[in-house]
Amino acid sequence: MTVHLSHPEGLLEQEEYSPVASAIGTRLVLLAGQASVRRSGEVTSTDLAGQVHTALQNVAVGVAGAGGSVADVARLTIYVVGWTQEMAEPLFDGLARAQASDGFATPLPPITVIGVQALWTPELLVEIEATAVLP
Repeated sequence: MTVHLSHPEGLLEQEEYSPVASAIGTRLVLLAGQASVRRSGEVTSTDLAGQVHTALQNVAVGVAGAGGSVADVARLTIYVVGWTQEMAEPLFDGLARAQASDGFATPLPPITVIGVQALWTPELLVEIEATAVLP
């Protein structure tokens, strides 16, 4: 295993993601922001939870294409259009779907959520960047 997730004593108490990831490997994979689109560019969902899930499925495809797996993901940066605290529940629902269907770690690696004004097209609500470390 190249990525070790931890939650040091003294950091915010929460269970959804690990605040610290340490990794030992030979290749760093920096994945461009992935959205809820098919290969053709068609948006796959209109709700935040569905878009988060599909974006993470695309992250999984990208990491696999570089020779890794979702177990190698060391960090996620999530950009959400018009972010408010009320959006946390559907965001975490989409993350949980990806954990259940695509094998993302439980808890997830470190996550940063950033509110943005807009993404590539008006239909997109979320974009997810990933950093992975491969053996």
